[in-house]
Amino acid sequence: SNNNNKNECILSGIMSVNGKKVLHMDRNPYYGGESSSITPLEELYKRFGISDSPPESMGRGRDWNVDLIPKFLMANGKNTVCQLVKMLLYTEVTRYLDFKVVEGSFVYKGGKIYKVPSTETEALASNLMGMFEKRRFRKFLVFVANFDENDPKTFEGVDPKLTTMGEVYKKFDLGQDVIDFTGHALALYRTDDYLEQPCLETINRIKLYSESLARYGKSPYLYPLYGLGELPQGFARLSAIYGGTYMLNKPVDEIVMEGGHVVGVKSEGEVARCKQLICDPSYIPDRVHKVGQVIRVICVLSHPIKNTNDANSCQIIIPQNQVNRKSACVRRYLYAVTSRGHIYVWKYIAIASTTVETSDPEAEIEPALELLEPIDQKSVYSLFLCLLYSVFWIFASRSYDATTHFETTCNDIKDIYKRMTGSDFDFENMKRKQNDVFGEDEQ
Repeated sequence: SNNNNKNECILSGIMSVNGKKVLHMDRNPYYGGESSSITPLEELYKRFGISDSPPESMGRGRDWNVDLIPKFLMANGKNTVCQLVKMLLYTEVTRYLDFKVVEGSFVYKGGKIYKVPSTETEALASNLMGMFEKRRFRKFLVFVANFDENDPKTFEGVDPKLTTMGEVYKKFDLGQDVIDFTGHALALYRTDDYLEQPCLETINRIKLYSESLARYGKSPYLYPLYGLGELPQGFARLSAIYGGTYMLNKPVDEIVMEGGHVVGVKSEGEVARCKQLICDPSYIPDRVHKVGQVIRVICVLSHPIKNTNDANSCQIIIPQNQVNRKSACVRRYLYAVTSRGHIYVWKYIAIASTTVETSDPEAEIEPALELLEPIDQKSVYSLFLCLLYSVFWIFASRSYDATTHFETTCNDIKDIYKRMTGSDFDFENMKRKQNDVFGEDEQ
């Protein structure tokens, strides 16, 4: 038995492929839970308690599709692979999805926005650094590009499992500004904790960014053409192929427990029996505890963001040290084309997010909002980050954090999978099981 969020949808598809009998219930009439895509625009206004109807200048409400928690997919690299892209490819959920390339990747420094340099050529042309810093950064990028954890000849005196990332930066004599945008805009860390960790993961993150960018050119990021709501729908279809059952708009009245173990879910007087339960924290508020909070602001604009070369979609990272914070702020925005009569209207959706650190979250997010002005409409909301207290056979996913990508989400999925099955998630095994059903010729 299974309740809905992107993580739960993905797990339901994976468990169905593994031969589990899956019932997927959702109290909402749409897929995705807290991370859903909201349409039409009137529904978004209703969700955030905006009493007025959308003005005519917004065009037709049904043309809008707004992701509440947008996250980008890192495109496949030559040697490194984004975990979610790998899951999509191995489960062949990509057959149900269309993607577009996000047009730009930028970083904030000293009140201005700069394109993120990730290649030797871009490093030399970037205004982020002085001439000598460019040369040092170029050497660092060459080192990362050539680095192969299976070939000690590429280590250049670095031990990938012992040398910290801070020591690697010191080896190449990189300044604080370069460290900031490398850690937050290339490796996509929220905090600076990684500096004290072994360097291997960070090097692989930077390689994934650079190789993904090389593949698509404009940026390393992909986004589902019709919003992230397409992802849970794709895995729902996968689950259905393998015998899974989906029930939307189905209230969950009670988690049924016997002897400290979950045995079922009660809905509208009926009990669906189960041996294991996956759900998001909102279904079991008395069994989770708060470990943090994320603030997000959805903004509607009538213009592209300044200093982004009029990009129709992009991500902008604000490193923590630029705004005296412990964690980075993030903005991402996508364009929306709607119509008013026979006239096409261009609108932009920008979403700013960060981990809450003080008692005034809206003041924390203000540096991001200042770069978006003028703003036609904005809605502020926050989500608590929750962890599950230990309960037999209930597996609650973690709440969505402030990261801009799906790596932490995939780690959560693999963690739940291992706790449920007792074994690590095996991509190759997943593909073999699909071959058994579809046959090699249909793959």
